[in-house]
Order: sequence, then structure tokens, then C-alpha cells
Amino acid sequence: MHRNALEFIKKWWKSEFRRPLIIRGARQVGKSYLVRQFAREGGLDLLEVNFEKEPDAADLFQKQSIQKTCEFLTLRYKIPIDPAKTLLFLDEIQAAPQVIPVLRYFYEERPDLRVISAGSLLEFVLKDHQFSMPVGRVEYFYLGPMTFEEYLLAAEEKDLCRFIADLQATDDVPLPLHKQLMDHVRTYFVVGGMPEAIGIFRQASWEECERIKKNILAAYQDDFSRYRQRVSDSRLRKVFQKMPRLIGEKLKYVNIDPEERSKDLAQALDLLCMARVGHKVHRCLANGIPLGAEIQEKFFKILFLDVGMVCSSCGLNRLDLEAGDLNLVNQGKLSEQFVGQHLLYDQPPGQAPELYYWARERRNAAAEVDYIAASGSKIIPVEVKSGKTGRLKSLQLFLQEKRRTFGLRFNSQPPALLKQNGRLFLSLPFYLIGQWRRMVETI
Repeated sequence: MHRNALEFIKKWWKSEFRRPLIIRGARQVGKSYLVRQFAREGGLDLLEVNFEKEPDAADLFQKQSIQKTCEFLTLRYKIPIDPAKTLLFLDEIQAAPQVIPVLRYFYEERPDLRVISAGSLLEFVLKDHQFSMPVGRVEYFYLGPMTFEEYLLAAEEKDLCRFIADLQATDDVPLPLHKQLMDHVRTYFVVGGMPEAIGIFRQASWEECERIKKNILAAYQDDFSRYRQRVSDSRLRKVFQKMPRLIGEKLKYVNIDPEERSKDLAQALDLLCMARVGHKVHRCLANGIPLGAEIQEKFFKILFLDVGMVCSSCGLNRLDLEAGDLNLVNQGKLSEQFVGQHLLYDQPPGQAPELYYWARERRNAAAEVDYIAASGSKIIPVEVKSGKTGRLKSLQLFLQEKRRTFGLRFNSQPPALLKQNGRLFLSLPFYLIGQWRRMVETI
């Protein structure tokens, strides 16, 4: 299955300024598959070391001599190292944290050798490390679930992908094509973006896909014992199972469990976010770029890893999404999750996923904009709304207060460019989530 990240890795491979690459992301988002696919499509010799399967392999890595390390690897795996066609892949590197500092010596002593490492729960190792980090000697790439357009390609809908990529904001979309694309959006809402779930769905059935998603949810919970901090598994499970039901709400710990201390629940939530199965969307003031410079840390909403996993966790299936406005399903939480997870990972390569929202809490004048994104130097308020026209009240209040003139909305309707009160609003259907930057730039 095609991943857009392949294009980044191709550029990294060709760059004379590359550094050892660390791919970060939650379990099951396809990190290992991505590297193997890149090697396979490029006709490369993949020298793969998996530290979970082979913990003793860490002894092969010598800080004192990278040349000896290369010799040891060749002897152990019987793959000659040729810088022109060998890709050294260090998988599950969190299981051998002592190898992470060695990456700097690959950069300094063997810059001709391409090295990629990947790991789940890597954030815990990087936070609690007792070693010298190779700062400035490595680069990062953050991988999330498959996007809607990646799902379309996996569904063998290349022509629809091309149609989306060529569409302009002012173009009319024929109703049959709009309905066809919205049917795919509904399917994606249920299947989600986890590569294994998409692969099984294309090969087998809805039932098999659901079984795979339930297995992934169980695997995440099985990982709790590996979180390296003294938080009980039961508390982690409680927060994990509640998160999908709290999407789109300003988080209040009392809504997770009124009997638990907020401090204890906050610690559990922080660990789940470190594992990248959840993400905090902080409230920001949205006065300028970067948005993260003015966040209000105690106010945040929650995103889960993937919309399909939300459906499985909440007991929703395809029958719940077959008809009606997607914004009305599960009080609009699925729509907000869908848009949010795409915006979250729509960042420049190497930049950690981040997303914000804006709110004004005033009596009789409260307002909230679902997401605030940045496009270059522009601040883009993003609403996820149902209905054909909608009042866009919160967007209007935001633009008035911030003296801005453009807002973006996602819903189930065909694309439209609206003018209200001297302001411009671009309304896009969910299937254009991957094209929003291009369309905003052309207006």
C-alpha cells in the first residue's frame, strides 16, 4: 500500500545532508512496513535488526568503532554493506536504548551509510534516557495512520485520487461523484487508517476488519505494563477506554471518573499521549505564528489515534454511518476526529504533530473554533460543521476578534466559496481534507 511518507524517504536517501533517520509513531501505524516497502521498491539490500526479537544484537554496536560495527553486522546477517545499495534498518530501537547514542557515530564516521531506526513507545526512552542524546546528529519523521487519500489508493481508486488532486475550490463536483466520494468517506470512518485494518478490509470482509481493529485496541492495552512509570494498568485502561467518547470536548477529569484524583488521571493521560494513542489539542490565543507560543496548557481537548479505532471503541459500525449527515453520528465526534487526525499529521517533515483550538468563554458571547491551523504565515480557523449553509457563528466571532477575513469549514456538502459580512469562507467536503493547503493558497 502506498504511503505519502515514501516520497520523504526517497528525498532523504538522495540528500547529501541526510542524517540517521528515526521514525516515530504509535504501534501498528506501519513504520516497519514503510521501510521494507521503500527498500523493496528501490531494489535495495535491507539489513534489518529487530531489537525486540533479538535483544543481544545491541552488543554488535560499538561506539568506539563504527567500522567494527559494520563488520559485525555483515558477519551476523551475511549481508555485505555497500553504501550505494544497503539500507541499515534498526527496528524496535526502544528495546535497545544503548544503541541510540551510537547513531551519532554513524553520522560522523560513516555518513555514506543510510541508517533508519524506528520504534514504538520510543517517547518513554527518549524522556527517561540515561545516555547522551545524538542531538543534531539525527533527524525525525512522525508517522500517523493512513490518510483518506492513501485509503483511496489502497481501494484501487487512483482516478478518484487524481480527480481530487486536480479539483479547484470553485469547481463544481457532479453529484454522482460527490456521493461516490462521500461513500468512501463513510467507509474510511469505520475502517480507519490503520494499515492492517485497511489491508484486511480490502482482502476479506467488514467482520475481519473489525476483528483486526479490536486486536489492535487490545494490543495497546497489553502495552500498559511497559509504560515504565507507576500508573496502574486499571487506571490506564479506564482513561484509554474513555478517550474516544470525549473527543471534541474540553477535557474535565471528572468526566473520566469523578472518584479519581485529577492528578492521577492526568498522569495516565500523559502516558497515553506519550505512546501516541492520544493527543492533546491545546487551546491557543491564535494571535500569531507559531501557534504553540501562546497556548493555555490547562485547557485542551482530546484526539484519539484513529477514527476507525474510535468506531470500534464506541461500538459503531457501518450501518450507523450509511445514511444521514456524518456530523450527526456520535454527536459529531467522528467528524471532528477525522478532520483532527489529518490536520495533526499534516506538518512539514521532521516537525512533531501539533494542533490547537480557540475558545472564548464569555457570558452570552461564548464561542469555540474546532481547530486552528497554520499555513505558512497565515492562521486558519477550521470548523467541522453540519448543514448546507450554517451560521458559522464561532468562525465569525473569531475573525471579528482577530481582525481576519478567512475561515475554513469541513462538512458533507460539495465545495463552496461563501461570502458573509465581508469575510470569505471556504467550505470543503471531508474528502478534500488532504487538499486544504493547496486550495487555501489558491484563493
